[in-house]
Amino acid sequence: MTLTRADFHEQNLESAQAQALRLFTQKAVLHGAWLGWVASEIYSLRPAEYASMVRRELKRLQEIGEK
Repeated sequence: MTLTRADFHEQNLESAQAQALRLFTQKAVLHGAWLGWVASEIYSLRPAEYASMVRRELKRLQEIGEK
């Protein structure tokens, strides 16, 4: 049985949010090296749909942090 996009999103949202938070917290540790590091971390995530979810969650966290 193939998952629909909505099902995939629902099943992986919590994990993607946790992964994004883990990546985001490293920003304070890695400073200038963070951008390259986080890009390689996201690049290694599979499947690509999951990596996109993590990327979106990370963007949301960054926007919240800028307010």
